Amino acid sequence: MSNDPIFDLARHVADTTLDKMPAPAITAAKTFILDTLGVGISGGTGPMTREVILSASTMGSGSDARVWGTGERLPANLAALCNAYQSHCQEFDCVHEDAVVHVMTVVLPAALAIAERQGSVSGARLLEAVILGVDVAATLGVASSSGLRFFRPGTAGAFGGVAAIGKILGFDTALMVQAFSLTYGQVGGTMQAHTEGSGLLAMQMGFNARNAVMATDLAASGFTGPENILMGDFGYFRLIEDGGDPQAAIDELGKRWRITEVAHKPFPSGRATHGILDGGLALQRAHRFTADQIEEIRLTVPPLIQHLVGRPPITEMAINYARLCARYVLACALHGDGVALSDFSPDAYRRPDRQRLATAASISVEDRGDPNALTPVTVEIRLKDGRSFSSTIEHVSGSPRNPMSRERHLNKFRQNCADGVRPLREDQVDAMIELVDQLDKLPDVTRLVDQTLC
Repeated sequence: MSNDPIFDLARHVADTTLDKMPAPAITAAKTFILDTLGVGISGGTGPMTREVILSASTMGSGSDARVWGTGERLPANLAALCNAYQSHCQEFDCVHEDAVVHVMTVVLPAALAIAERQGSVSGARLLEAVILGVDVAATLGVASSSGLRFFRPGTAGAFGGVAAIGKILGFDTALMVQAFSLTYGQVGGTMQAHTEGSGLLAMQMGFNARNAVMATDLAASGFTGPENILMGDFGYFRLIEDGGDPQAAIDELGKRWRITEVAHKPFPSGRATHGILDGGLALQRAHRFTADQIEEIRLTVPPLIQHLVGRPPITEMAINYARLCARYVLACALHGDGVALSDFSPDAYRRPDRQRLATAASISVEDRGDPNALTPVTVEIRLKDGRSFSSTIEHVSGSPRNPMSRERHLNKFRQNCADGVRPLREDQVDAMIELVDQLDKLPDVTRLVDQTLC
């Protein structure tokens, strides 16, 4: 048998059950299941969502699972694709910051698609699947010693999706290894989509959710693949990641639950913008100046922030480019005390006041040696009257060390449900919150998907 660490990941998934998971991990899983469902419902109004669903409907026949918010029935792999796309296309989905992975965005759509196909999958089994899927995806992320080349939320997310599906289907260690192997043969996602602000960015989440379903189906049918997929000559940490050693992270499996380390996103923009938003808004609230009073903004950030969101503001931006443009997003926040979905439209980009403020901001890089660091971020604002203020952010809002309150979490969820293609009734929203709060007692999680449909 190979000694590749993929066996340790597979064993953790196959052998770990809900009774071995601490209460904080279960609570966090419920929180981020609800958050991801809300973000996915809202994503039904995102850029090119209808095109994605219409295209998926031509790719195969079947009615295994439903698209959140609208209810189109598709084969499980294609429902997973659509729901993962919807969950990421508005940049509102939660993230494991140390891993630089949106750990729920492949995991939950893949798990729920299979749960719908199987029928009678309990909430307790879904909780197991999600917690273990996040463990796998985040472990691959934190084990990396390099910056992003491939789109890590998709590549690591695919393995997380396989873990979640395999847990629902009851895979043992050997079968889980084969499923991981078969998803590795399909895994992909380029950072060029991020660099250009292309809609392909969110589609890569969809591709990897689809591929996770296909990998587990192939493994269940008896198809096999190579075993040294993490550390082999052509393994994940040789090709996809430019170096890394997962052993230290693997040694923490069952002791450190990665779902408890996941961060909320308070704003529908790239997570790498959020420390900048925190700093700017904190200064504005503390010193009570208006956006029009600002003369200059200076941002000092780690290299990853510059790489992800340091792009210049322009008047004719694609929506995905704008969500990942820190200077534009900061201008929106300082004009509106936050960032909303309505800030991402051609009319909003062209507003002279926002363009003036965005171009008044400059970004410089301070490299402390961690290619995956999102903090610290320093925001300096100089006003037209000569006054200057500065704020340094170490823990971004929504992170475990600066968590979102339950009230704010539920407000975000309610607003996302109202922003869907078919806005949900208040009683539906309340019912979904109650179902998730009591998820470990729910006999069939298809009831969750039922509640996403108006």
